[in-house]
Amino acid sequence: MDIYLSINNREKVIRIPILPPEFMIPSPQQNETYQTVGAGEINLIGQKGLKSISWSSFFPAEKLSYSKNDTMFGWEYVNEFEALRERKIPFRLIITGTPINMPVTIDSFEYGMKAGTQNVQYSIELKEFKLLEVK
Repeated sequence: MDIYLSINNREKVIRIPILPPEFMIPSPQQNETYQTVGAGEINLIGQKGLKSISWSSFFPAEKLSYSKNDTMFGWEYVNEFEALRERKIPFRLIITGTPINMPVTIDSFEYGMKAGTQNVQYSIELKEFKLLEVK
């Protein structure tokens, strides 16, 4: 498994260096429940909501044998993510070995350091971005 972020149709591709131990993708449904006089509570099926994904890992400060990407280190990743947020454009999340390939935006990006290491710890939350077609 590998995690890639493709910016602006492969203008730039970022490969996540250290894979998270796990990730989950909530896929909400916008159902609504109503209380009726005769039938009691009913559930009306709504539209699918936007998927999201989040994970935590670290950006290594130096070359590691198990890193998936040795083109950037530590704070360079943070700078790339912050620059991506400034551009205010969606990008594509691709997780190989899974059917996950969707446009997303960054909802939250938290980073910092732990004592005793130069690696940058981070947590990121991405949200699905629906590409709208004007007819």
